[in-house]
Amino acid sequence: MGKQQSYPHLLTRDEIVGGESTFSHPWNPKSEITGTHLSGQAGLKRAGVSLVRLATGKESFAYHLHHREEEWIYVLSGRGIAQVDGEEYEMTPGDFIAFPTPSVPHLMTNPNEEDLVYLMGGEHKLFYVADFPALDKRMVRRGSEVEVYKLSEGEPFDMPE
Repeated sequence: MGKQQSYPHLLTRDEIVGGESTFSHPWNPKSEITGTHLSGQAGLKRAGVSLVRLATGKESFAYHLHHREEEWIYVLSGRGIAQVDGEEYEMTPGDFIAFPTPSVPHLMTNPNEEDLVYLMGGEHKLFYVADFPALDKRMVRRGSEVEVYKLSEGEPFDMPE
């Protein structure tokens, strides 16, 4: 029998700040987010929640959409722009945006002088498919194996349920 885990999995402010790291998406030179994977630090395996800071002039990832994983964003402070399916939406504190699957392309940007701080979350699945329409790329992850295809060449996989 395995060791019983103690509850709750409480993260203090110091643990959250101490767990910060910076990520840049390799396909977008403007991508740079600093944040903490709250869910991972707290022991969650199926749900993802991160506290993210997006500095002035930065973008979250590359313009993308998800086929299987829902995603959401809740703005805590600052202002930013959500680029969603070719449209732009100003996001301010208290705003929430969701991307049910299959989602439409989206990206967060910060053209303002103060940091944009938000919570983002979604599902963690072993089989993950994301399209990057502006780059003509599809990324398929099966467990730890990652493959990249050209969107213009069609779907190279059968998508499991």
